Amino acid sequence: NDPLEPFNRQVFRINQSLDRHAALPAAVFYKSSVPGDLRDGVHNVLQNVGLPVTVANDLLQGEASRAGVAAGRFCVNTTIGVLGVMDPATDMGMPLQQDDFGQTLAVYGVPGGPYVVLPLLGATLPRDAVGRLFVDHYFSPLSYFDYSGHYYVSLGTRVFSTVDGRSRAIDRIREIERNSIDQYTAMRDAYLRHREDQIRHRLPSDSESMAN
Repeated sequence: NDPLEPFNRQVFRINQSLDRHAALPAAVFYKSSVPGDLRDGVHNVLQNVGLPVTVANDLLQGEASRAGVAAGRFCVNTTIGVLGVMDPATDMGMPLQQDDFGQTLAVYGVPGGPYVVLPLLGATLPRDAVGRLFVDHYFSPLSYFDYSGHYYVSLGTRVFSTVDGRSRAIDRIREIERNSIDQYTAMRDAYLRHREDQIRHRLPSDSESMAN
């Protein structure tokens, strides 16, 4: 069910154009010019910076044990792992887990709403867009630090997150583009399956009907 499909397809084409002319070239350059170990370190730092968001949402969901694991991982990787560049926490039994406010709303029965493609933000659901745009940012301690250059640190984090994520998805997206008759439909279905898996993982077995 895709009631916003005409609008979504228009925005999807715009986003594809932006990707071809900006995000993809940056990702290809990044992947080809930056050594793999350094890229892994950047990826680890970006994941580590996002862990307070996971801790906050786990607490909102009443998942104290998961929040403890995420908090422990953040502390270990920030200290022993040198600000998150390395990942000793995984070897210590604290694996990465990523939870967001959209998942929190799903746990409390808020429906996802219709699939929508937003400019720059890309594929999402209204429930999840609320968290991504208006809530999760405030769970990050970076948003509360008042220091010179805060804006540039925040902007840099977002830019590196985009380039890092796009560089890791180059082959996967190319495969979808090669093998799909309709790229919009393929991307939509892949996103919805992935998001539903994330939501179902967070719900008790008797509450799975709350998901999308």
